[in-house]
Amino acid sequence: MSTSKPFELEQNESYALVNWKDSGITQLNHEELENLIRILFKKEYANIILNISKLQELDGHGVSTIRKGTKICTNELGLFVVVCKTESILQRLEIANIEDITIFGTVQEAIDAIYLNELENDFSDDDQDDDFGGVENNSDYSDDF
Repeated sequence: MSTSKPFELEQNESYALVNWKDSGITQLNHEELENLIRILFKKEYANIILNISKLQELDGHGVSTIRKGTKICTNELGLFVVVCKTESILQRLEIANIEDITIFGTVQEAIDAIYLNELENDFSDDDQDDDFGGVENNSDYSDDF
């Protein structure tokens, strides 16, 4: 068994980027990705980019791990973004019908999506903070009509 990790990890304040180096996410190594996702979740990362652009094999264990990552991030109002261009892997993910999965062809598109999602969440929070339903002004507008 190899002691090298099947991924490289880059972290910043907005997201974690996982560059998957192995040729597959399968029964043999999916636990590495699951453990990494758990660690990132504990570090309060709600946005994770999984770059699998070099991936050649994705079995049911890998799909399940991607499903879990997507659910964890979505529950925290973040994104789990998969970066992939390989047609067979894309078809496998499409067949899996993972709810709320986000897939892009480049890491830059994934980063842009994360920043856009954060902006949308910020605007949503601002909208909820505005109290348009309360009575803040006692002016009588009945004469305006």
